[in-house]
Amino acid sequence: MRIHLHIGLEHVGADRLQEVLADKRDQLISKGVLFARSPGNKNHTRLFMAVTDADHVDPLRYNRGYITADKQKVLHDALAGDLAKEVAQHQPTDLILSASQLGACLSRTTELHRLKALLAPLSDDIRIIAHVDEQAAVLTRHYHEQILEGRGVSLAQELDLAGTKTWWDDCIASHPKIDPQAGVFEENQGAPFWLDYARLVTFWEDVFGTGSVALRSFDAEAFAAQTVTDELRDMFGIKGAIGKAAASDVSPPPSAAWMARGRQLNALILQVLASKKRILPRQLWRGFVNEIKVDGDAIDVASLSDISKTFATSNAKLIKAHKGLTAATFKKPRAKTPWCEADPMFGFRASQYLLGFMWRIDKATKEERKTKAADLARINGSPVPMPVTDDTPPKDGLSATARKLMPPLAVQNFEKLRTSSFAPHNKMGAVNEEELAAAYTPVPPRDLPKNNSGNVIVGCMKNETPYIVEWIAYHRAMGVDNFLIYTNDCSDGTSELLDRLQDMGVIQHRNNDNWKGNSPQQYALNQSLKEPVIKNAEWIIHIDVDEFMNVRCGNGTLADFFERVPDATNVAMTWRLFGHNGVTRLNDDLVIDQFDTCAPKFCPKPHTVWGFKTMFKNIGAYEKISCHRPNKLDDSFKNKVKWVNGSGQDMTKEAAESGWRNSKKSIGYDLIQLNHYALRSAESFLIKRQRGRALHVDRSIGINYWIRMDWSDFRDITIKRNVPRTRAEYDRLMSDPHLRKWHETGLEWHLAKAEELHGMPEFEDLYQQALKVKLNETERVAYALALDMES
Repeated sequence: MRIHLHIGLEHVGADRLQEVLADKRDQLISKGVLFARSPGNKNHTRLFMAVTDADHVDPLRYNRGYITADKQKVLHDALAGDLAKEVAQHQPTDLILSASQLGACLSRTTELHRLKALLAPLSDDIRIIAHVDEQAAVLTRHYHEQILEGRGVSLAQELDLAGTKTWWDDCIASHPKIDPQAGVFEENQGAPFWLDYARLVTFWEDVFGTGSVALRSFDAEAFAAQTVTDELRDMFGIKGAIGKAAASDVSPPPSAAWMARGRQLNALILQVLASKKRILPRQLWRGFVNEIKVDGDAIDVASLSDISKTFATSNAKLIKAHKGLTAATFKKPRAKTPWCEADPMFGFRASQYLLGFMWRIDKATKEERKTKAADLARINGSPVPMPVTDDTPPKDGLSATARKLMPPLAVQNFEKLRTSSFAPHNKMGAVNEEELAAAYTPVPPRDLPKNNSGNVIVGCMKNETPYIVEWIAYHRAMGVDNFLIYTNDCSDGTSELLDRLQDMGVIQHRNNDNWKGNSPQQYALNQSLKEPVIKNAEWIIHIDVDEFMNVRCGNGTLADFFERVPDATNVAMTWRLFGHNGVTRLNDDLVIDQFDTCAPKFCPKPHTVWGFKTMFKNIGAYEKISCHRPNKLDDSFKNKVKWVNGSGQDMTKEAAESGWRNSKKSIGYDLIQLNHYALRSAESFLIKRQRGRALHVDRSIGINYWIRMDWSDFRDITIKRNVPRTRAEYDRLMSDPHLRKWHETGLEWHLAKAEELHGMPEFEDLYQQALKVKLNETERVAYALALDMES
């Protein structure tokens, strides 16, 4: 077997090639070519993170939790095992591995030896491939990405090195000392040593052998075209056709003014972080830079002609040595006035923006410090001091708050739980860290065949106006094609807002005021089976507006999930219950962005925590849709249905005919989970308490419901990768003035209702009582079990 190791480079089409390789993965397997999945679905960042030196902490390792050597070793060993299994399963003649960070970030010979040692058990036939482009052009693209990642020094850094004969060594010598908490990494602050392509070849061939490296030209327009597959076939020696790829747009370069703004803001942020008193998460930092974006002319590559001249001689030699290069590859821009930083425009002052961002930095610091402190302390070799408060539980007992709050039965439950197999914890599940980091990329709506309604959500709503557009936008952005929504007894504008969405062709809305039977929800679900949108669906999903399908694999879409469970007919999407996260006041921010504290993954009791909702294939296997699942399995389908859990594992025997919650045998969250925001803000909880629930209209929602649902012990931010594409679809929908009017009318109704309820002693007492309930996960389970016994 030959291993093709594609090392990038960065900003020369690696992401495009990886996207096409992932899309053609099945076709390639049929030809004996394996584009490995275990190192990552597209960009094989797990491979890169596994081989860097222990002290070479880069942004990926830092943000994905592999800071310490012991955690990195766990990743290394797991990846080695996963790769070996994948190769053994498919027995390919060719293995493709691709990570743009390999070429752009590995600068130590020890790291290449680690990489070679990891691959050696698979094959000793390893070929290195890298795409290159003219250095000044690449530098401008790289500079843009560094700005988004926090670079605080200008291009003067690189221009000062222009003309040197030892570019590689000079760049590395100028790299700053790695300081993760201060936002300083070689990758985001340092000069790109790898622009010295001749030295890059020598560096890799010294370890992998003379002639092992092949350089190829990058052509942006050719890579964006459907025929980019021709490049893949040629570079990897793939025999036979693999079809064309979907065309891709060539993104316009960013404005020089925006880059100046971002650089100046970053310089101030770095000063703030240098004190080690604040922590700024990567996504939030990147968001700040994007918020100050302005349009204008891009950096003129010709102004960096001194960089081009630095490599002219060595580039000429490379053209002769590598048949994948031509004279056009390194065509130099005509020299112009040397680069200087652009005017940031409109009187921009970075300090003013920083002041405006500080409250968000402070909030993020409080959230991040809990999860980052331990790893950072281990890097520095010092213990982690934890503050002691009245709520700090003694080693052998309850917290002071719990002792005041919990009844005797709950205290007894706590003592039993602590040493039982049902004790809640968060140490379960195999999470692919490569897929839990960067924001998901947008996906276009599917072009469905006639009389095919695709993936359909059927749901019921009552007085949910502030939350509907976000919920619709989110699910449209991740692969839901159609919506059928029923409403009853709404007074906040929910019905009118849904009518407008129907007029826009986004959903179908049905009035359910005249429901009959035990619940409006079940009546609506019975009626839905008569609707063409349900009859013609591929997959049917019944979830509520406070539930969000969180696909945790691939690009976060339903298509990515379905690819991993090709034989499934039913998917049990287990709840992950999210608490109010300290948000007391109702506001118009995105739900998925506000609330990220939740229940532990392992929490078999109380019964509600592992409840699931079902996504099922429309094959006629079941006669009825119920709240959590389809029911009444047709006898002729008993051997045809396959239920899987959120990790894609078979649970048919347990769930085929009954059940609405997972057990310890069937729990799984690795590929998909259902984020359940049952409370949202404390004021939202008040309004929910006042109106009752859709399914059980005869049950009130008091403090017992809060205790069962307000989980705040652990954080899960995986769904936030969907924020950019959700926001884009949300803004697109909200550009309709009529829809926006109904949204704003409904928000005002809810704000007014919250104020009204604060003025009523019964509800104000409930509100204050709820905010005083501060329990850890074991205490909450013990209390909830006591409440279950009482009821």
